[in-house]
Amino acid sequence: MTGPDLKARPPLVLASASPRRIELLAQIGVRPDAVVPADIDETPRKGETAPILAARLARSKGEVVAALQPHALVLAADTVVAVGRRFLEKAADEAEATRFLRLLSGRNHRVLTGVALARPGGAIAVRAVETRVSFKTLSEAEIAAYVATGDWRGKAGAYAIQGPAAAFVRRIVGSHPAVMGLPLYETMNLLVGAGWTPPPAP
Repeated sequence: MTGPDLKARPPLVLASASPRRIELLAQIGVRPDAVVPADIDETPRKGETAPILAARLARSKGEVVAALQPHALVLAADTVVAVGRRFLEKAADEAEATRFLRLLSGRNHRVLTGVALARPGGAIAVRAVETRVSFKTLSEAEIAAYVATGDWRGKAGAYAIQGPAAAFVRRIVGSHPAVMGLPLYETMNLLVGAGWTPPPAP
């Protein structure tokens, strides 16, 4: 009896350079064979809702990298923070981060994370996960202290729930890892559905 044909196992490529997503995948025993960040236009389209935007951006990232890695499984994700109908993207500077945090202060907001898995041959599956997050009322001193840490840089909504901003969160309804950038339950379901198996131990 021979072992499994390892050559038949497609490599898993993560279409993101986010350290958070790599760490989250490691929690469930998933280690990408390669990391190939996708560079796309993330501008929302007119009339686009947050779930549709998150799903579209994840799909677009997956498609871009899949075109470069046609024989791989390509995993992509994107996170959108929404307050009402307004999207809070990555803050450009400290002033914008301060404005975002003032807007989030004492309010509920939604975090939409899209995850996409492209298979060799062109098929792609997409999921969008919504999590509701409630912030306590923030003082100007708390906002200024958080902005000074720089932890907001590169984060949708100008905060990272796994950092000092965790002290601002009163309640979460939904997926905690999705707020960090990757819904693990949905991600594993997509991988298993595509026939992904972890590589053999060395």
